[in-house]
Amino acid sequence: SIPIVLDVHTPDEIVATITAMAPSFGAINLEDIAAPQCFEIEERLKEALDIPVFHDDQHGTAVVTLAGLINAMKVVGKQLKDTKIVVIGAGAAGTAIIKLLHRYAQPHIVAVDSKGILSADRNDLNQEKQALLEYVDGSTAGTLEDALTDADIFIGVSQPGLLTPELIKKMAEKPVVFALANPIPEIMPDIAREAGVAVIATGRSDFPNQVNNAVAFPGIFRGALDNGVTKITDDHKLAAAEAIANLVENPSADMVIPSVFDDRIVPAIARIIK
Repeated sequence: SIPIVLDVHTPDEIVATITAMAPSFGAINLEDIAAPQCFEIEERLKEALDIPVFHDDQHGTAVVTLAGLINAMKVVGKQLKDTKIVVIGAGAAGTAIIKLLHRYAQPHIVAVDSKGILSADRNDLNQEKQALLEYVDGSTAGTLEDALTDADIFIGVSQPGLLTPELIKKMAEKPVVFALANPIPEIMPDIAREAGVAVIATGRSDFPNQVNNAVAFPGIFRGALDNGVTKITDDHKLAAAEAIANLVENPSADMVIPSVFDDRIVPAIARIIK
């Protein structure tokens, strides 16, 4: 693999540059492109190229999050399809997480941004957030506190310190928290556990249950290259999430996601990307 830093900034420039260099490569992994431009860039490249294109910040995060939640549900004794999930942060990662969770289990999802719950009554939603209403409960307005009432799962891809013990107390029994803001999560694991959280994951390597894109994308690309896959689909992402989850034989509060250094991950994922 070759890291390439582009000193171009508009979607047209980025798409044109990557399209021009694509014949040299077997696949393209997009990194650090902010929402909403990332959505347009990825879709245009997928249409233009006959090799896999994958925006790691979106889909890698979504795959590993789903894998962790599959195992977290085993720990707390719940079914993902029956849960209420609150996702705070409706950017690149949040959007991909919501769409993949909806595809996998169609749980009750409430999305929250800096101005509150994404609802059909709001007139300040951009095109991408309006499109998200297809996947979330947009019937009620309110704050993060309103959204978290009786929620089973909190997923944060937003800002440090947004989740407090007081808010956790409003959640359902055995709450699950994926606080993925880096380097400082929405709540620190020790505080979350003291507040009654059953399973806590972060984006950090110095805590258990690290949601790291690198758990997912090397295996996805290895499989795509080995098996001649030209488009990475939602079915591939779901299969990758299940493959990752299955590597944890006995899920526990401190082990719902395998370590990024687990040598089994890449071959396990690569086998099912066909």
